[in-house]
Amino acid sequence: MCPLPMDLKRIAKDTNQVLTSYLTYQAVRTVLSQLREANLPLFYQLKEFASRDKLQDGEAFISQLLQEHTELAFRIMTVRQHLAGEIAEFLPEMLTSTIQQANMEHRKNQLEKMTQMTSEELVASVDKKDSETDVTDTVDTDVEDDDDSTAIS
Repeated sequence: MCPLPMDLKRIAKDTNQVLTSYLTYQAVRTVLSQLREANLPLFYQLKEFASRDKLQDGEAFISQLLQEHTELAFRIMTVRQHLAGEIAEFLPEMLTSTIQQANMEHRKNQLEKMTQMTSEELVASVDKKDSETDVTDTVDTDVEDDDDSTAIS
């Protein structure tokens, strides 16, 4: 079932917001890594800020950081923009390919489960019929033995 065109715009907007926040998070990690080696006091300031201001909303994080540490905010925005530019080229194809492969794997696993279950049910059904046949054969043999003993007496 395909979403309506209006839903596609909302989905694209929501996806963009999630990706933007994720790239902000990655930019913060990158800048922290750089600062750990180059400027330890600034590293601790950014680490402390990031620990108290949640990164789930990248734009709110940047807005707050701009008020408290302007140069760090600009640095993170620059790294975030660079990351976006680097991944934008191959992300659509990678995303489509990853989803196709994952869906195919899920379908394959489900088909294997269904087939295995069907096979197990078939074997169980055959085994049940075999055991019923064995019981019938045993009863038939007992009846024949009784007939033979009656004839001898």
